[in-house]
Amino acid sequence: MAENTFPVYTADAIVNFYRTEVLTGQEAKHFKKSDLTPHPKPEAVQTLYMRVLHLLYRFRPECHSMVPLLETIQYPAYHEGATAIMSVYTRMRQFLPMCLVYDFSLNDLLAPKKQRTLTILSAIMNFLHFRKQRMEVVLEKVQGFKRADMDRLQTAYTKGIREAEKKIEMLTTIPPEQQAEADELAAALSELQATTMHEYQEVNAKNDSITEWKATIAEKTQKLAQVKLDVSNLKEDISKLKSQIVESPEELKSQMEKMRENVKNSIEETDERVVELQNMVQGVTHTEAEIQQMCSLLQDLESSMSNTKQRLEERQELMAQYEKKQKELKNLCMEEGQLKRALGMKQDKECKQNIRRQKKREMKEQHVQEVLGQCDQIHQKREDMADKIQEISAETQKLKTSIKSLRDVCSKETEKA
Repeated sequence: MAENTFPVYTADAIVNFYRTEVLTGQEAKHFKKSDLTPHPKPEAVQTLYMRVLHLLYRFRPECHSMVPLLETIQYPAYHEGATAIMSVYTRMRQFLPMCLVYDFSLNDLLAPKKQRTLTILSAIMNFLHFRKQRMEVVLEKVQGFKRADMDRLQTAYTKGIREAEKKIEMLTTIPPEQQAEADELAAALSELQATTMHEYQEVNAKNDSITEWKATIAEKTQKLAQVKLDVSNLKEDISKLKSQIVESPEELKSQMEKMRENVKNSIEETDERVVELQNMVQGVTHTEAEIQQMCSLLQDLESSMSNTKQRLEERQELMAQYEKKQKELKNLCMEEGQLKRALGMKQDKECKQNIRRQKKREMKEQHVQEVLGQCDQIHQKREDMADKIQEISAETQKLKTSIKSLRDVCSKETEKA
């Protein structure tokens, strides 16, 4: 800190500055040069730092004693003084680098030295001067912005409101060239909904008939399996009968007759079975044809369902676009309300400012009239005084002439005597 980039002020300049700019009330009255030189008082220096922190960061001095501890300890009342000092120290360590002081220590609070304290206070004083200048520049710019950009913002707001109203009108009204298309889309949408409902009903009916046909086909396949089983049993019976054939002709004849009767019976039964099987085969072929027809119908239904799905997707897209437009309309309405509120607030402010200007103008005119009245009174008094002075001067002139005449008379009498 031997080479500073800020001037080191004298103790008198520092005391005057801090008494006028930082301290207030009794603190400013009791702060003297003896608090800094020749031996700075720690209490006075700590108070100065606290007031500087309050001025810059709005951190009140009593808040330094309310810093929460990191962990609970016994007898916290013993740590109140140390807590305040540590709070001031940590915040000054954060603030002073902005003033180009980087080596602030606890000794500067507990046992401050004259030259170092004056240097630190000079750095803070230099920073406060810079802050004050910047604040004045910023206030000038803000005032210039308020004056110059008020009309521009108002025109921008009115233009935005007009554009929003145009957009709302454009979104809410359907153009005449699109009215026919919108009616066609609405009619097509209602027709599509009716056709989809009808096709759904047809699909449900066809699904019911398919389940019935499946049940009949399963029943007939079960009967066919039973017939095959009976045929295999008959073949086994024939093989058993062949093994039981004897060589005697009478028995052979009797057995042949029995066999003929059995064969006739079996043939009749097989014929009946064949007729039943033929009927079943015809039924199966008929069912296959019906199944193929149902498959073709299902394919047609699937194609119609895909078309319906495509139309539903188009409808959903149209609904999404409609909802999007509705949201945009709501947002535009909200923006319009906000702009109208802002415009109303601006107009209210402008009316209030005009009323204030009118009041100020009236007060100025009244003051001017009072001053003019006072000037007239003063001018009247001046004329009265001038008249009195003229009268007095005339009287003095008369007195001078009478005195001169008396002198002449006296001189003549003295010459005669």
